[in-house]
Amino acid sequence: MASTGDISKMFLALLSLLCLLPVVEAVEAGDGIALLLGMFLSLTGICACLGIYARKRNGQM
Repeated sequence: MASTGDISKMFLALLSLLCLLPVVEAVEAGDGIALLLGMFLSLTGICACLGIYARKRNGQM
């Protein structure tokens, strides 16, 4: 599983790529922020589900 440092490096890389894109309208900037937020929440949800699965498999729950 990825460590906190790896996740923060990935987030910073995605954020820096977003900053390189030219912002034409505020709607496009909002779409980019929504995309990053959606990716972050999806990754968090996947990690949470994997953690629950691992605990159930090990008999800790």
